[in-house]
Amino acid sequence: MLLFFTLGLLIHFVFFASIFDIYFTSPLVHGMTPQFTPLPPPARRLVLFVADGLRADTLYELDENGTSRAPFIRNIIMHEGSWGISHTRVPTESRPGHVALIAGFYEDVSAVAKGWKENPVEFDSLFNESKYTWSWGSPDILPMFAKGASGDHVYTYSYDAKREDFGAQDATKLDTWVFDNVKDFFHHARNNQSLFSKINEEKIVFFLHLLGIDTNGHAHRPSSRDYKDNIKKVDDGVKEIVSMFNHFYGNDGKTTFIFTSDHGMTDWGSHGAGHPSETLTPLVTWGAGINYPQRVSAQQFDDSFLKEWRLENWKRLDVNQADIAPLMTSLIGVPFPLNSVGILPVDYLNNTDLFKAESMFTNAVQILEQFKVKMTQKKEVTLPFLFTPFKLLSDSKQFNILRKARSYIKHRKFDEVVSLCKELIHLALKGLSYYHTYDRFFLGINVVIGFVGWISYASLLIIKSHSNLIKGVSKEVKKPSHLLPCSFVAIGILVAFFLLIQACPWTYYVYGLLPVPIWYAVLREFQVVQDLVTSLLTYPLSHFVGYLLVFTLGIEVLVLSFFYRYMLTAGLTAFAVWPFLTRLWTRAKVTSLSWAFFSVLLAVFPLMPVVGRKPDISLVMGAGLLVLLLSLCVVTSLMKRKDSFRKEELLVHLLQVLSTVLSMYVVYSTQSSLLRKQGLPLMNQIISWATLASSLFVPLLSSPAVFQRLFSILLSLMSTYLLLSTGYEAVFPLVLSCLMFVWINIEQETLQQSGVCCKQKLTSIQFSYNTDITQFRQLYLDDIRRAFFLVFFLVTAFFGTGNIASINSFDLASVYCFLTVFSPFMMGALMMWKILIPFVLVMCAFEAVQLTTQLSSKSLFLIVLVISDIMALHFFFLVKDYGSWLDIGTSISHYVIVMSMTIFLVFLNGLAQLLTTKKLRLCGKPKSHFM
Repeated sequence: MLLFFTLGLLIHFVFFASIFDIYFTSPLVHGMTPQFTPLPPPARRLVLFVADGLRADTLYELDENGTSRAPFIRNIIMHEGSWGISHTRVPTESRPGHVALIAGFYEDVSAVAKGWKENPVEFDSLFNESKYTWSWGSPDILPMFAKGASGDHVYTYSYDAKREDFGAQDATKLDTWVFDNVKDFFHHARNNQSLFSKINEEKIVFFLHLLGIDTNGHAHRPSSRDYKDNIKKVDDGVKEIVSMFNHFYGNDGKTTFIFTSDHGMTDWGSHGAGHPSETLTPLVTWGAGINYPQRVSAQQFDDSFLKEWRLENWKRLDVNQADIAPLMTSLIGVPFPLNSVGILPVDYLNNTDLFKAESMFTNAVQILEQFKVKMTQKKEVTLPFLFTPFKLLSDSKQFNILRKARSYIKHRKFDEVVSLCKELIHLALKGLSYYHTYDRFFLGINVVIGFVGWISYASLLIIKSHSNLIKGVSKEVKKPSHLLPCSFVAIGILVAFFLLIQACPWTYYVYGLLPVPIWYAVLREFQVVQDLVTSLLTYPLSHFVGYLLVFTLGIEVLVLSFFYRYMLTAGLTAFAVWPFLTRLWTRAKVTSLSWAFFSVLLAVFPLMPVVGRKPDISLVMGAGLLVLLLSLCVVTSLMKRKDSFRKEELLVHLLQVLSTVLSMYVVYSTQSSLLRKQGLPLMNQIISWATLASSLFVPLLSSPAVFQRLFSILLSLMSTYLLLSTGYEAVFPLVLSCLMFVWINIEQETLQQSGVCCKQKLTSIQFSYNTDITQFRQLYLDDIRRAFFLVFFLVTAFFGTGNIASINSFDLASVYCFLTVFSPFMMGALMMWKILIPFVLVMCAFEAVQLTTQLSSKSLFLIVLVISDIMALHFFFLVKDYGSWLDIGTSISHYVIVMSMTIFLVFLNGLAQLLTTKKLRLCGKPKSHFM
């Protein structure tokens, strides 16, 4: 069985990784020829301002007094330049946003594994194509473009990473540092001949990365005074830098300025997903080669922003974020970044029609080059009779469009050139997407076949080894045939040979060959399938169909809960009614009423707003007080039972109560300190980390009796959970644990009702690792319900706390008791532990259910695995790469969440066993209940 679970874990890792090979592979190709416009550019230099985390609406709107927060930028919009909205894509993080801006393509999502800090693959960029680039700002952003540049012409100046502190006194100092250092740089250049000559060259770029707005948004929310005041500071800084540039270069009119943002931010201070507040960013351009403001009487957009911002008379020019890269390259006359998929927004250009036409033609050829390389690469590794070319852009059509465009330029039909080139670009981009997803169907089919095979095998194993379903069916022992293994070996060899001659990556061999041994294992159990069919034919058809419909409805409710959290409320309400539809109500009225009460109470949480959007520390304090009150009641109750409560265990509970009190103090004092902008107190940080570190071993000091151990686990984990809470979610684990306690009792009642076993008190049942296997019973139909309850509670443990299947649902304020300096992996790990704590509570309760119902953990766990895998297969079919970016990101994250949950179940099951069965002593020789 250990071998089975190990293989199962490996198989699930493969299924989990498959989504990244199918949907998240790098879009980049190499081997293209650089393309640049053969006409003199309008600008010698370009200054790029990126205000990290700046929302379009917060910049453009007027404040309550009817004045702009950024008067200099608004004056540019009205009198000097062009403006619009830059539409970003998910994930709306700093690195992908900057890559889209500066390199012109949408980031390979595998970069998340490196925290968006390093290049997972090499790519070309505006900085690399420039003669020189000087950049100032965050150490998280600047190095990635310097590392990817050829030569040593990209210079970076960044502050220390410790300055990126969400609890700092004034995050605007990050932006002030940038502005001051740029001024010092130019002052120094006047006295340095070598530097002076460099910054007077053409084709140069100055990049100012301004992180203060993003930092203030995370710490105080975009609606805060800090965030809005930071915009004013940035506006003042930009004004000073523009004035300095004009003065330094003698107002030569050869400088282009671009002001934009990498991503926006939600109202609750996070980003990463596809909400409009995250994907709509400002774009303001002025200077050499940029169109002056265009007054219009009316504009047609799908939103009402123009009226809200009082900019309805100034022409708004929207672009995709990647379009900014070709705009910048055409302005200073450098080759388009080789991997750019941006389309030049010609309406921003103030130049001759010939220049616009030639620039658009260059843009089209540059993207067409990528299409040709991608097609050639795919053609080389595909068998000729299997290769299906992209029919909309054949070689002859490419030639005809390019020839026609050249003819139009010659005959000065420039508008026709622009529209023809845009048509070619759209076709080339469609072709790029076609070849990028060329193998998607093949890989998807293999994964689905493997999935169905695994679910079938796990189901057969349950029926064969853990149930009485086929015990009464007479079976003849047949001599094993060699035909089956030989057939599957032949199939494996054919699949491997097919992949080999196509020079497929090694991962294709994994996806292609994995279904072969899985289905061999399934077909080896053909006799079990026959016996199962024979057994099922003896059951009434109406009963069979009824059970199947109920099971299907349960799975669909679980799936729908990923889209609509209120489905969990509906499910929990149904759970509350369940005892009253059975004989449980007549046998155990108090237990049934308790079950109904806590089910309804837990059902309220999925109806609450998402965590972090309305932080309220008073609710965290309230949760802490409830824990203390519960602790007092339980300890008093246990002390009355002198025979089962030692002084050593009393000391453990008192330590846990003290830890809860300390957690409440740390939460309150940290919040007060951050509000006063005094940062995170060191003592609070030490207490927080000590509480976290001790939370997993302090329960091991308590009694192994079911009730005492579960209560000790709750107290320890609640101390940590309080430190990670910002609002109502702090109460959630407490209510969940109460329901879990009632669940253990009600499952005992159901078994007693069916006459399987007698009810024992939870204070007398001991957790033991080495349980007598003769006490285990076979599975009954009611055990499927138990397994379903577990999966439902696990899904509730995730979505019930206010999380949604989106990156932006996780609030950084949750980790401020532990650290405030930006550290993506550490912060991510802490938020992950916050998510896992309710999971651990559910799994520990599940251990108790298995123990009290005399059920093998392996048999029940197999049913849980089958239910989870059916859900995962469901979500695999729902994954899509079309529609809005919010829909795309959500569909992928659903699959990732349910697969992660399935994999984590194995580890959580082990952790729950450790927490419930291991016993340590405060003094003397450690005693273990493992042996």
